[in-house]
Amino acid sequence: MPSDAAALRARILELSSAYAKAAWPEGAAFRPGIDPVPVSGKVADGEELAALLDAAMDFGLTAGRFARQFEREFAAYIGTRHALLVNSGSSANLLAVSALTSERLGDRRLRPGDEVLTVAAGFPTTVNPILQNGLVPVFADIDLPTYNIAVGGLEQAISERTRAIVLAHTLGNPFDLAEIRRLADKYGLWLVEDCCDAVGSLYNGRRVGTFGDLATFSFYPAHHLTMGEGGAVLTSNPLLRKIVESLRDWGRDCWCEPGRDNTCGRRWDWTLGDLPSGYDHKYTYSHIGYNLKATDLQAAIGVAQLRKLPGFVQARRDNFAYLREALSPYEDRLVLPEPTAGSEPSWFGFPITLRGASSGSRRELLAELDRLRIGTRLLFGGNLLRQPAYKNVPHRVHGELTNADRVMNDTFWIGVFPGLTEPMLEFAARSVAGFLERGAAR
Repeated sequence: MPSDAAALRARILELSSAYAKAAWPEGAAFRPGIDPVPVSGKVADGEELAALLDAAMDFGLTAGRFARQFEREFAAYIGTRHALLVNSGSSANLLAVSALTSERLGDRRLRPGDEVLTVAAGFPTTVNPILQNGLVPVFADIDLPTYNIAVGGLEQAISERTRAIVLAHTLGNPFDLAEIRRLADKYGLWLVEDCCDAVGSLYNGRRVGTFGDLATFSFYPAHHLTMGEGGAVLTSNPLLRKIVESLRDWGRDCWCEPGRDNTCGRRWDWTLGDLPSGYDHKYTYSHIGYNLKATDLQAAIGVAQLRKLPGFVQARRDNFAYLREALSPYEDRLVLPEPTAGSEPSWFGFPITLRGASSGSRRELLAELDRLRIGTRLLFGGNLLRQPAYKNVPHRVHGELTNADRVMNDTFWIGVFPGLTEPMLEFAARSVAGFLERGAAR
C-alpha cells in the first residue's frame, strides 16, 4: 500500500474513534418511566466502528481476513477445532441439521422420516430445519425452573426411528448435557447444540458447544456478541466441517476461499460423479447447498466484540444475580429461574413464570411494564404446536406438554444484557414487585 494511502487509512481509523465518542455519548442519568429499559441490545463503541471501516477499506466485500480471524479465535474461545461463519444463527441451524443428511456420512446419515428429539417450547428455527429436511420432530416437555428439556423418562421417547437430538440451551441455561450425552452415546444419536443464546455458558466447567457433534451460534444484535447479522457452526469433526462448508458455499466440492483458485493443486485432475475427467473442481458440487456466507464487514465487528466477550458474559451473570435477589421475596407468586445443576449460565434473559391467579394476569403485567417502557419478551413461540405454522406438520409428542403450555400462558422474560445499568434493573424489579403487591391488596 502506498505510504499516503496508509497514512489516510490510519487517520480515518483514528477519526472513527473520535466520531463514536461524539455520536454515542455515555453518562446520561436514567429517567425511570421515560427512558427505555431494553430487553436486549448491542453494546459497542469506537473499536467496532474502526474495525468495520478497516474491513470496508479493504473493499473485499465478501469473506476475507477478518472472517478467517474470527473463525479461528471463536473456535479457540469455545474449545472446538473448527468454526464456520455464516449469515445468521437460523442459517447455522439449517446447515447443522442438513449436514447430518449428507451421503458422506454413510449409514449414519439422516433420511426423510427419521425422528429428531427436541422440545415443543422454544424458538422456531431450532425446529424448522428438522421439518425442512423431511425429518420428524419428537416434541418433549420442559422443566421449570430451568426451562430446558425434562430428562426424567426421556429415554422412553427414543424409538427405533430416532436418529438425532437437536436442543437449545434455553436463555443461556445449559440443558442437562450429562444425561443427553449419555442417551446420544447409548443409542448412537447425533447431537446438535443450539447455543445461539448461550455463548460463554459452562457445564461442569466446560463451554457449551463442545458436547455435541455440531453446535450453532447467533450474532444478531440481541445476542451475547454481535455482527449485526451473523452466526456460526462449530465442530471438532473434520468430515462434518467439510460437509457444512460445502452446504454453506453453494454445495461445491471445492474448498478454496472466495477469490482463490487451485488451493488443492489438483483443480483439473478430479474425476467425480459422472462429470468428464478433469472437470473444473471449482464448479463441482457434492451437495444441494446454499450461499449462507457472511461478509468481512460483519466479521470485523465480531473480532472487536470477541475482545469484550468475557466482560459481556460477567455483566450478564451479575445482572441476573441482581434481579434474582431483588425478586426473591416474591417467590410465593413467581417461579424464578434456576441454573441447571452443574452449570454456570451466561444468561440471555431472566425468565419469570406467574404462579396462579393471585399474581394477576400476565397480559396485565406486561401491559404495565410496557407503559413504563420496560422491555419484555415471551419464551419465544411457547408451545410451538399451538402456533399456526405447525398445526399440521408431521410430528410425534412424548408425554404431556404441560409445561410447554404453561410457559405459553404464564411466562415472560426481562433483560440482563450488559447495556443495562443498576438503576434500570432496580426499576424493572421494583415495577414487577409493585404490580404483585397491588394485586395482593385487591
